[in-house]
Order: sequence, then C-alpha cells, then structure tokens
Amino acid sequence: MSAAVPAAEPGNPFVADDLPRVSLDIDVLVGRYPDRPGPSGEPDAVAATLAANGVERAAVASLRAALFDVSSGNDEAAALTGLRVLPVGGLDLRDPLGAEREIIRLAERGFRAVRLFPDEQRVEPDFPSVRHVARRAAEAGLVVLTGGDVRRFWRPLRGATVVFLDTHFYHLGDFVVVARDEPGFHTSTRLLNSPDALETVAEHVGVDRLLYGSRTPFYEPVVPRLRLARGGLGPAEVAAVAGGNAHRILGLTT
Repeated sequence: MSAAVPAAEPGNPFVADDLPRVSLDIDVLVGRYPDRPGPSGEPDAVAATLAANGVERAAVASLRAALFDVSSGNDEAAALTGLRVLPVGGLDLRDPLGAEREIIRLAERGFRAVRLFPDEQRVEPDFPSVRHVARRAAEAGLVVLTGGDVRRFWRPLRGATVVFLDTHFYHLGDFVVVARDEPGFHTSTRLLNSPDALETVAEHVGVDRLLYGSRTPFYEPVVPRLRLARGGLGPAEVAAVAGGNAHRILGLTT
C-alpha cells in the first residue's frame, strides 16, 4: 500500500483531527526497488507525504545504499533537505569488511544510526557478517535499525541497541520474550496493528521499547497513527512512541 492519502483530505474516513503528531518517524526510505512496482521514492514526494501526515522529522535511509552503492547512497541521505531529516546509513551485509569501514566513516560524519537490509541482500541470520556488523556498530555508538524476522535475527544482534522494523503482531510474543533479556531491543509499530499489540509491549517490557515507524513511501503512515490514537496508551505514552523514544535512543535533544 503506498502512502498516497494526505492527512488533510476532506471526507477521508481514515483521517481524524485528533491523530497524534509524530516528532520522529524511525523508518523512512528514499529511492526505489528496481525489481518491483511501487512509488519511486523521490525525496520531495516522500517529504510531502510525511508533512501531510503529521510527521515532523524522519530517520531516512537510501535504497541506493542498500541495493547499488553504499557510500554514494549514504552521501545522498546526508544531503537531503526540505524535511527535518536524520540521515541513516545503509550497510551491505554481503561485504562485512566494507561495512566495517563504512561504519567508521559514518560515525566520523555524525550519523547516529545504521540500517540493515537482510532480506533485500539475501543475508541469513547465521552469516558471520551480521554479528560482526552489529558489534562494530555498537562499538561506534550507532543504533541499528534492521529489517528481517525478529524470530531469526534476534540472536546475532544481542548486546546492541536495535529497532526491529518488521516485527509482526503474529510474532509479538517472540519479541517480548527476547526483549525481556535484551534491554537494547526495540520495535517499530508499523506492523503491530492487532487490537492489543502496543499495549502488550507496554505491559511486558515497557512503552519505551515502542517507536513509531511508517516505512513511507512504501506503506501508509496514517495506519500506525490511528492505532496510537485509538489504543489504550495514555497521552504521555503516545508522545513517547510517536518520537520521544526515538529521540532518547538516538541521543537527540530536539
């Protein structure tokens, strides 16, 4: 589902005036997948979609870094303007030595997070590169944002500060039991759209483990905002999920 529905469109049944503002969306991409249909991910269009859907700031990674060329893709993310962008460095898990060098370069440039694309790069959780890259990122003080099934990728990411971007509500119990033992484990809210998913995480490991993520422009940013607005979390908890927690783990003050 593409993010084509503006929040302010009159008569849109999926939009309400009381949806929470998002101070930081943890999962935004620019660029495109060459092997699948969908939005082009042009930066201006992505920024417009986010602004129309109440997102004030976004952690943005480049698909060019994931799929074509790491360094130029990350430079592209760093150069983005128009929205309050927090650039996220993409890494290639198929090239652990190159990823090691890129982590150093990104840390020196002031990046605060890196993104892993194991599914797109056809990397399995038991490949040595996954554990190696996670360790190097943690040593550099970088937060790891990762795709992939939490049930399979939790083990090599132990000890790091991680946001699992693809946690599905079907797998929420698995996330909870590993997160109990891993204080650095967090999850995006993107696929936690069952009636009690957010509340389950808040009850068992704390609301501080939840971060709003939309994956604009490839998913609809309104849906996770609706879930926040209509769920059982209080106003302070909603504000934490909608950006406060992301600011905290990324070390951002504003």
